[in-house]
Amino acid sequence: MTTTTKATPTKHLSDLHFEHQVWLNTLQFCKDEIGIFERRMEEIVSRNTDKALLAELEHFQNQYIREREVIDELRHDIKQHENFLEKEVKEHPIAIDHRAFGDHTILRERMGTFEQLYKELKDEFYRWMAKVM
Repeated sequence: MTTTTKATPTKHLSDLHFEHQVWLNTLQFCKDEIGIFERRMEEIVSRNTDKALLAELEHFQNQYIREREVIDELRHDIKQHENFLEKEVKEHPIAIDHRAFGDHTILRERMGTFEQLYKELKDEFYRWMAKVM
């Protein structure tokens, strides 16, 4: 009886590094964008005192706090993987460009989830602003 095992996908170092850089740039962009959204919320608060509106703003404020936490967690984990790769390069410099590393599938899935949820939150915020403006 033969059992088949699924092989772990592999990638070259340059491909993993490139993907890390794209993700880190994406996370920084989202963090900057959250700052813009928060400044917009401050402008809205300064012109409105309606308690229902303030409660809705608090919802977004809490969501943005959580998004920042997720961004920081992802950045940390991406940098940890990058540190691992750097260590491998230092310890095994011969033919490092031809060596394949295990793919970072879990990080990719987490980034995909983050991007989807962030887009949904952003769309919700835009719809809310259109309603209250």
